[in-house]
Amino acid sequence: MGTYNEEAAIGTVLDDIDRVTDGKAEVVCVDGSDDRTPEIAREKGATVIEQEPQGYGVAVREAVLTPNRPVVVTTDCDDTYPMDALPRFLEKVNEGYDVVSGDRLYHGADAMPAFNRFGNHAFAVLASVLMGTRVHDTTTGMRAYRRDVLQDIVWTTNTALSAELLIRPAMRGYDVVEIPITYGERAGETKLDPIQGGWEIGTGILRVCLEERSRRLFD
Repeated sequence: MGTYNEEAAIGTVLDDIDRVTDGKAEVVCVDGSDDRTPEIAREKGATVIEQEPQGYGVAVREAVLTPNRPVVVTTDCDDTYPMDALPRFLEKVNEGYDVVSGDRLYHGADAMPAFNRFGNHAFAVLASVLMGTRVHDTTTGMRAYRRDVLQDIVWTTNTALSAELLIRPAMRGYDVVEIPITYGERAGETKLDPIQGGWEIGTGILRVCLEERSRRLFD
C-alpha cells in the first residue's frame, strides 16, 4: 500500500488483512503522511517505508517491489476494498494466472462518486480500444501479481500506475484475469483531484498502450 494521511482507516484495513490471512501476510506501507498513519501501521505490525510525498505511483511502485514473496497483493488504505476477497485472488494465482485484478465496476460501485465512476468506465473503454482486449476496470487498487511479473517490467507512470500495472502485463502476454469485487465508501478524505488526476490517468493509458504496441512491432 501507498499510504498518505489515512489514520481514519489504516488500522481497520490492517486488522482485516491480519484476520483474513491468519497473520501470514507481510504488509508493506510506503508512507508520506503527516498524521498518525505510520505509527498506527507499525503498531499493527506493518513494515513502513517513509518517503517524501511524490504521488501515488512512486509510493506504490516502491511498495510492490519491496516484498520478497512469490505473490504480491496491492490494495488501498481507505477501507474501500473487501479484504475478505483476498483468498479468491490467491486461488486464481494458484490456478496459474499472473495478474488477478479486482473489477469494482461489475457490481456498479455505487459508493464511488458518479463523476469518478463515469471516468473509470471511460478509462476502461479507452484502454480496451488501444489494447485490442476488453478490460473492465483499469484503475482498481486491488490486485494480486506473481512477483516475477512486477520484477520483469519497468514501470514508468505515477498517477496512472494502476492502469499501467494491468496494461503492460496484458499486452505482453501474461495471463490476466479480472474478478468482480465490491467497493465501499472510503473512510477519510480523498487525495486525488478528479480533473487533474483524470487527465493524468487518461494520458498515461494512451502513452503506455502506444509504447506497448510499438514494442510489439519491434520485438
